[in-house]
Amino acid sequence: MTAATTLAHAAAVIRRRAPRGDRGAFAALELVILLPFVIIMILVVVAFGRVERGRELVDQAATAAARAGSLSTNAITAQQAAQSAAEQTLRDGGMSCSSVHAQLDTSQFYPGGQVTANVSCVTKFGDLAMSALPGSLTLTARSTSILEQYRPLSGGPT
Repeated sequence: MTAATTLAHAAAVIRRRAPRGDRGAFAALELVILLPFVIIMILVVVAFGRVERGRELVDQAATAAARAGSLSTNAITAQQAAQSAAEQTLRDGGMSCSSVHAQLDTSQFYPGGQVTANVSCVTKFGDLAMSALPGSLTLTARSTSILEQYRPLSGGPT
């Protein structure tokens, strides 16, 4: 056998094994067209997940602020404790807020009463969603904590 016949024989074997049609080229083209959309959808899902995580952290901060306020002995220190607890909870959770406001309603600050914390966090949307999107997002939450019935408190409602 000559080299030419060996080469022709090898080409015939390859042709028999190769699939018929151009389906391989179309599959590659479909992948190239669809891949950006798949990547964008994954990034959108991740962004929504991070926003929900931020809302969860703000909710936890409101709960911590209300609890810290209810453990204080007077309304003035209750507000300070609530602000500190909210900031600490958000910081520990990895939330970057440009401003954190914890407003504590102490109008029912007496034994058996309650305190209600309203926490808001202003964060850049790009930081939260791991993207270069502009704008900011304000996340808010509210939580109430009951004061103990038989605990001595100083000061009345403010």
